[in-house]
Amino acid sequence: MKSRTCPVLETAFQTPRLEGERSPLLNEHWSYIKQSDISKFSREDWKLLNQQRIPFLAKEKSKQALEMLTVQKDTPSFGYQINNYEHCLQTATLALEDGQDEETVVVALFHDVGFVTNNETHGEFAAEMLRPYISEKNYWMLQRHMYFQLYYLKSLEGVDHNIREKWRGHDFFDWTSEFVFKYDVPSVNAEKRNVPLEEFQPMVERLFARPPKSFAPLD
Repeated sequence: MKSRTCPVLETAFQTPRLEGERSPLLNEHWSYIKQSDISKFSREDWKLLNQQRIPFLAKEKSKQALEMLTVQKDTPSFGYQINNYEHCLQTATLALEDGQDEETVVVALFHDVGFVTNNETHGEFAAEMLRPYISEKNYWMLQRHMYFQLYYLKSLEGVDHNIREKWRGHDFFDWTSEFVFKYDVPSVNAEKRNVPLEEFQPMVERLFARPPKSFAPLD
């Protein structure tokens, strides 16, 4: 049987970067920093880098976020009717069809983006990725949605189905419960046609085009 190779990795292995070869610049008119040790960057180096960083991030943030989903497109399932890529699309589709605002639709699209690579903390993964661009309500929901989901999985053994009760009374408790029940839990349905990723792309681009919030350093 022929082994199944990820096209992304296959391409990377076929075209390795040669020693001394620089990664291409996004804009051919930009300049490289000559120093190869960031502790030796001059003020002029940082000024140049930051000038180029702004248009770079404007173009690449949404693109790379979408690529994190796209790479999962052909991933097989381990038993669910649809894979995680389709689950994310379906969750966003349900939120869109229900008339949720654009931010919430994008949050739904990315809520399980880390489900395969870091299942145990995938809620926090999505929350931190989107945190600078979303409301506190959606940030809180993303962090905890995987725990709220347990309430609806009555036949699943070995888990605390009522763990969500530790947060009852919080301002965002009801919203998190609603999101999980209406959009997350039912989104493993192979019979439902999902909105294609391309239709969500403009929404994602607009979200990442928002001025990012600033946060205090970690304690």
